[in-house]
Amino acid sequence: MHADQLTISPETVRTLVNEQFPQWRDLPVRMLDAQGTVNAIVRIGDRLAARFPLQPGEPEAVRRTLEAEARAAGELAAATRFPVPEPVALGEPGAGYPLPWSVQTWLPGTVATDDDPGESYAFARDLAGLIGDIRAIDTRGRTFSGRGRGGDLRSHDEWMETCFRSSERLLDVPRLRRIWAELRELPREAPDVMNHGDLIPGNVLVADGRLAGVLDTGGLCAADPALDLVSAWHLLEAGPRKELRAALGSDDLEWERGKAWAFQQAMGLVWYYVESNPPMSLIGRRTLERILADSPA
Repeated sequence: MHADQLTISPETVRTLVNEQFPQWRDLPVRMLDAQGTVNAIVRIGDRLAARFPLQPGEPEAVRRTLEAEARAAGELAAATRFPVPEPVALGEPGAGYPLPWSVQTWLPGTVATDDDPGESYAFARDLAGLIGDIRAIDTRGRTFSGRGRGGDLRSHDEWMETCFRSSERLLDVPRLRRIWAELRELPREAPDVMNHGDLIPGNVLVADGRLAGVLDTGGLCAADPALDLVSAWHLLEAGPRKELRAALGSDDLEWERGKAWAFQQAMGLVWYYVESNPPMSLIGRRTLERILADSPA
């Protein structure tokens, strides 16, 4: 999926676990055919999951990132009523794998890519509860870092131009350009609040049409209050989407900025992963279809 992407094999994982965590020597390891783009996920027994970064980096910088992610995961676990993976251990490079890696608790459930909650009003209310729990976390003075989504929409113009050019054979780019031209002008007025930062289907667990857990919690950050509203467009059809908005009490500006962040993310997913990760590309297409259906022709 990425240039110079790292690889990890079951044999390497077995060696790393045996050498660094001998208490788990007798637990089976199993690679998961996950749709994630940042980490390879490996089950260790029934209750643990290891995450191996896929993109090269300087080991100390990666270690600091993993430590920050563990702190964020612990903070979110303490703040929400919904299950989240909790940090367990940090592994070191070895057996040919060049970076630190992390171990978390394993959550049961089915990711939303495999158990679509889009028509579930109960799921929409659960999602509103999750977003409310996260927004209630004290920022402790934290503000948007300036990296990624969650700041000024117009700062993404260069990336969006790359996406439009790369999508000309895939999407109705002229119409999508018109939509972005309007969305990018939405002003930023509300102060930062805490956000999960990546509420896409692959990071949400579903059981019986309800929210069963939340994954990839290390991106917890202070940002635009509209950022987690990407979930409205990534996960919900029109009726439940209205239910989510009503439960959160989002005004027009916050709601439209949430649409804008979903649009920005989806545009990148479609073309970037069209060959290397088709399910991720499909998520982007579906999100754009929902946005198009909600926008003037």
